[in-house]
Amino acid sequence: MTWVPLYRSARHFQPGDRRRRFFSFYRSKRQEVSRVATIRLVILFGILAAICVKEGLDLNILPDRLALPTVGEGQFTLCGQGNRMQCVVDGDTIYYGGLKIRLEGIDAPETHQFKCESELALGNRATNRLLELMNSGPFEIANRGGRDEDRYGRKLRTIERDGRSLGEILVAEGLARRWDGARHSWCG
Repeated sequence: MTWVPLYRSARHFQPGDRRRRFFSFYRSKRQEVSRVATIRLVILFGILAAICVKEGLDLNILPDRLALPTVGEGQFTLCGQGNRMQCVVDGDTIYYGGLKIRLEGIDAPETHQFKCESELALGNRATNRLLELMNSGPFEIANRGGRDEDRYGRKLRTIERDGRSLGEILVAEGLARRWDGARHSWCG
């Protein structure tokens, strides 16, 4: 009777062959995941460093895309279909630099969703007066009320000339009223 080994001969079998093949496959995957994680960490630390430098040293290295100029002037028109850079929407809303700005602290009659003809007429007068005031010379834009935006995404700002609010001028002329947080009818 001849003896038959139950395993491969030593020349065909190297100890650890299977383990080496198995772990080398997963080692390359682990290294790849590790590289991606390292890149993500480096990017995150770069962003955090930029924010810290900007805040700590008061540098303006990060763009502020929605920054409004504090002093302005220019030729305003009534807003049409395409013009949205410098125009007057109605008695309490303008576009300036492409951003929609609501005059802080006042409410003017509506010209687009009016409830009666008298509201439309007064709204048109308020719109034309605001257009006249905007084109009367340089003005300053300030946020005096604390809130940055209203619920429609409009920037809430006070527009002043020589220390006097253009909104308050409209209120004094009877073309707008002080905003008390609630809508009131302009009809009757």
